[in-house]
Amino acid sequence: MKKRTGQILGSIVAASMVMSLGAAGVMADSTEITVTSTFAGEDTNAQNFKDAYHAWEAETGNTVVDTSATSDETFKANVVSDFELGSEPDVLFFFTGADADSFVKAGKVVSIDEIRESYPEYADNQNMDLVPASTADGEKYTIPVNGYWEAMFVNREVLDAAGVEMPTAETTWDEFLDDCEQIREAGYTPIAAALGNIPHYWWDYCIFNAQSPETHLIIPMAADDETGSAWVAGLEDIKDLYERGYFPENTLSATDDETFAMFTSGKAAFLLDGSWKVGGIVGSCQSDPDDPSTLDADKLANFDVTYFPGKGDRKTTDLIGGMSSGYYITRKAWEDDEKRDAAVSFVEYMTSDDVVPKFAMHTASALKDAPEVDESEFNELQIKAMQMMSGVTSLTGAVQDLFSGDCRVPTFDGMPELVTGAADISEAVQEGIDIYLESNE
Repeated sequence: MKKRTGQILGSIVAASMVMSLGAAGVMADSTEITVTSTFAGEDTNAQNFKDAYHAWEAETGNTVVDTSATSDETFKANVVSDFELGSEPDVLFFFTGADADSFVKAGKVVSIDEIRESYPEYADNQNMDLVPASTADGEKYTIPVNGYWEAMFVNREVLDAAGVEMPTAETTWDEFLDDCEQIREAGYTPIAAALGNIPHYWWDYCIFNAQSPETHLIIPMAADDETGSAWVAGLEDIKDLYERGYFPENTLSATDDETFAMFTSGKAAFLLDGSWKVGGIVGSCQSDPDDPSTLDADKLANFDVTYFPGKGDRKTTDLIGGMSSGYYITRKAWEDDEKRDAAVSFVEYMTSDDVVPKFAMHTASALKDAPEVDESEFNELQIKAMQMMSGVTSLTGAVQDLFSGDCRVPTFDGMPELVTGAADISEAVQEGIDIYLESNE
């Protein structure tokens, strides 16, 4: 793990935006390309994305039509639908897991190996061992910019008011339950989560707590086999938390935005989410969310981030994370002589040694030569995230990325019924498995 941790820390840096175009070079004539990404909304890198592609436009004379949107199930479905209808973008920043299987299998995107036949230096600054392969055919199609981790954000102001100590790398599940009870008795909501809207993080981590890094990415064949039983046990833990009253009273009807606001306003103690949420928390501490100079450093100091409490064979320091997204060049752009050069140039620019550190920040990258860290370039929460990552013992992908689409409906959309006892957990897990097996016949 030392080598991987070093890669993560080595990629945490801010850098200048002085960049080169790479193998594709500068376009002689202006070309318009459509780019879709998840760099939108509260995503930490939304502004970095705009700054970078505007700089690329200035250097090349080309134009980007930005159709980026916040990542959710609707966004994913729309991307897949666009490919089916022939209205896909020229370049796509998207997930590498099962969400991309349909358009990969349909041959709608171009592999790195094929691109290198015409552009030999394409992605030569990347450590290909860290570049994820498609789950559809094992080929590599995307170049990642930054990785991710999922962990537990903490409002220390709430902990102090409840007399609870900050959770650490040694905090166990039972100790976490004791902390939640103490927080509830003090009049606060222990956990900010919208189970009826975004149960994803609790679903994955509670299942992970019934497994280990070696077994977490195995899809069960039945609800009563070893893996399926772990899934049932994980969902039962979520039901137990609900019954104890540790989620918001409106957790089954609230939106993720509403429960996030509970956390940032000091009404809830814990928020389980991804590294991308750092930007949203920092923004909540600014009088102008779009102007970093308005940051209230004292308010930001109330927030921290730590590991999700472990249980069984999973150490508390075993995190869900990795590099699950990257830039695809579509077949549509590749077969257009004018757009091919522009698409390659754009991706090379956005994945260059100079640009990637702007996006990776406190997460991870696949760069061969990661720049050194300069903590003075980061805010206090980002530095706390770096410190947390230095203690990580493993990074394991989210199993939900392999179990996507309709497979997740019985346990994701059905979460309100599961935690209230209106639906049986084992039956819901089995229903999801059946859908998965049928779709993969």
